[in-house]
Amino acid sequence: MIRFILGIFGSIFTFITLGVFVGALVIGGIFWMYSQDLPSHEQLSNYTPATISRVYSGEGNLMDEFAKERRLFTAADEIPDLVKHAFISAEDKNFYNHKGFDMRGIVAAAIEAARGGRLRGASTISQQVVKNFLLSSERSAERKIKELILSVRLENSLDKDQILALYLNEIFLGQNSYGVTAAAQTYFNKTLDELTPHEAATLAAMPQAPGKYHPVRAKDRVTKRRNYVLREMNQNGYLEQASYEAEIEKPLRTVQNGDFPSFRQALPARDYFSDEIRRQLSRDFGEEEFFTGGMTVRATVDPDLQKNAAKSLREGLEKYDRNQGVWRPTGVTIPLDQLEDGSAWRAALADTKFPRDIEGWYPAVVLRLGDKDARIGIEGVEDDEDGHWISAKDVTWARRRDPESGKLGRKARVARDLLQAGDVVHVRRMLDKEGKFLRWTLRQVPEVQGGFMAMDVNTGRVIAMQGGFSYQDSVFNRATQATRQPGSSFKPFVYATALDSGFSPATIVIDAPIEVEVGGGRVWRPKNASNKFYGPTPLRTGIEKSRNLMTVRLAQEIGMDTVAAYAERFGVYDDMNPFLANSLGSEETTLFKMVAAYAMFANGGERVEPTLVDRVQDRWGKTIYRHDQRDCVDCANPSLADGSAPRIQSNRERVMNAITAYQLTSMMTGVVSRGTASRTVNLGVPTAGKTGTTNDARDVWFIGFTSNIVAGCYIGYDRPRTMPGASGGGMCGPVFNSFMKEAIKEYGGGAFKVPEGGHFIKIDRLTGARLPQDASGEHVVAEYFRDGEEPLFGVMFDGGFAMGSNLPLFAPTENNQGSVVTTSTGTKVVVPDKADFGSLSSGGQY
Repeated sequence: MIRFILGIFGSIFTFITLGVFVGALVIGGIFWMYSQDLPSHEQLSNYTPATISRVYSGEGNLMDEFAKERRLFTAADEIPDLVKHAFISAEDKNFYNHKGFDMRGIVAAAIEAARGGRLRGASTISQQVVKNFLLSSERSAERKIKELILSVRLENSLDKDQILALYLNEIFLGQNSYGVTAAAQTYFNKTLDELTPHEAATLAAMPQAPGKYHPVRAKDRVTKRRNYVLREMNQNGYLEQASYEAEIEKPLRTVQNGDFPSFRQALPARDYFSDEIRRQLSRDFGEEEFFTGGMTVRATVDPDLQKNAAKSLREGLEKYDRNQGVWRPTGVTIPLDQLEDGSAWRAALADTKFPRDIEGWYPAVVLRLGDKDARIGIEGVEDDEDGHWISAKDVTWARRRDPESGKLGRKARVARDLLQAGDVVHVRRMLDKEGKFLRWTLRQVPEVQGGFMAMDVNTGRVIAMQGGFSYQDSVFNRATQATRQPGSSFKPFVYATALDSGFSPATIVIDAPIEVEVGGGRVWRPKNASNKFYGPTPLRTGIEKSRNLMTVRLAQEIGMDTVAAYAERFGVYDDMNPFLANSLGSEETTLFKMVAAYAMFANGGERVEPTLVDRVQDRWGKTIYRHDQRDCVDCANPSLADGSAPRIQSNRERVMNAITAYQLTSMMTGVVSRGTASRTVNLGVPTAGKTGTTNDARDVWFIGFTSNIVAGCYIGYDRPRTMPGASGGGMCGPVFNSFMKEAIKEYGGGAFKVPEGGHFIKIDRLTGARLPQDASGEHVVAEYFRDGEEPLFGVMFDGGFAMGSNLPLFAPTENNQGSVVTTSTGTKVVVPDKADFGSLSSGGQY
């Protein structure tokens, strides 16, 4: 009997042993099978997470940041123990003791599930790391087996702190925050070492369900989970009892609940400058690298001048828009049933998509209409006893357009003529001369648009760029993306080509009517803006007064192929069509290219590449791009004499002769002092520039420069149409002048550098005639000529076009009754309108 019983037990033991052995073989076979084609865990030792790329101003202030996943990487030794302990307590309290998977945790989870409890995965932090980095998130036995295998391998490759750092930098914690560093900033506007225990516990509560654990909408759920983490920290020995009892009683305070200011409040609103950096670096380095590479970008922007550029352009655009006297409703409204409740309309107004980046302007909603005035509620401004109002006298500048007929109605007399209850509008404070508040005034984003850009003429550093009235209203950057006709602002390239081809500022070119056959029986008849002509005129006067006919004749004389090659050399065009009409700026280009090209006039003819970025560093701090390639010869010289500046050696390419650059600059100073920009540009320092107004005033330009700064403005409708009364000097001149008045306070301005190899000769700027060196008077100008080249005076060029024999010899007064000429001695001479100068040269003689 005993032997029988022992036999039964022996059989059972053998069966169990065989079962365990077979089970082990099966499990081993399964693990062996799934271990064959696993991804390599070794790549985790070279982990480079997707991190934020940040843009800083030259002063080191954060301007903007770009990321697909908002993550700030923090090395393992820089993560405080408090944060590590919070996450270990929440997710894997045996982290420092297991070898990749926690058998006790797995058994405990199985027992809990068997008792009808919640089914949980019992994954360790190591398992979560391999799942997040190397595997998918599907719920399957196959994925779990692979996860276990890889977690053991990971533990054999990396130490615990390295694994924990991978987890804490990668994990999603809600609110578009990846990793603990970004989450600490998002929820508390703190760095990791500033977190208190209950705040660290709050972050550790998030991984369980980041989409559901919102600190405001699910405040109770988050608080309970936070308290659970604090309790675990206490039980695991990471938090003393007294601290635990104090921390668990503290309220849940977050940025989202308004308890802390958001870190974004310290960031300036995204604008055209930082967005253009994004566009250009995404092109140069690749979009994926820019948005995930953790780049540190040092921008060239001058923050104060950037604000001034926006202000100057906005003033110019708004002035023209208000002169049109047309009110355009925004189309943004708030339901009438929310207007009676202050908290309701404020919440609704805050939720509207409405431009908020216009300095001094406030979003407002029309609460009700009175007999004459309209009561408004203003975002961020508390009501006073009488409320805020738009008065009747503030609307009389405008009229509404009938949406069906398109016809304009009568001018507004009372507020209800323009406004309706529920309308969302912009308002601005109106102040008196002493700065005291008068009333709220109605504003609107202009329909006309434009761009502005300023840069250092010697380095190419763009110090300000405004691509439109409001970035939040329209992100299209009209400084870099809008291709428009430059009009007469292109003429300096024609004149520069001529000067480099042997012409001089005193060369006479005929200003008279032209007919050009363009094929198909068609004839092109270019005209001057005044529909009048000067006759034989020096080049200087031609550019000062922006004479179209002279420019066409000059372009024909030197050849449009030559002009096109010159424009391409300056980067205005990549492949310019050599059509004669393009000498008047009919081929489209961008303000960005035009301003950069003018900088080469200003710096004496050396190539500069415009840049919005001084330097780019990768995530490790290595410089991967630096704009300034010049060499500092004496920077490392310890014996440099006191008061001596180190020598900067330039290796820039020369794109035009230095004397040509100075001659052109001298001629363009006349545009500002007595030409087409003389009424609107007055800076008190030597300034050169050129206006541009296209046919029917569809585009207007002014680009100008001092010895240090070049700046340009373009204004026009996005869908080009005529702007009645517009001109480059009248509209863009004031924008340039307003900006440059502030710019020269910082950058200064002096006389343009006279290059070596030339000499001055005085001429009469109206006739081009040579004058004695002691001559003086209103019409005397000292022109710069190359040494060794004796200029020829009195030779005239007509571009080879047919000419009549009777033209006025001088016609500076643009009348048909004869011309009044003031000589160098001040004597006024009337030249009859039938004066005859004989035959004209067809070109070729310089």
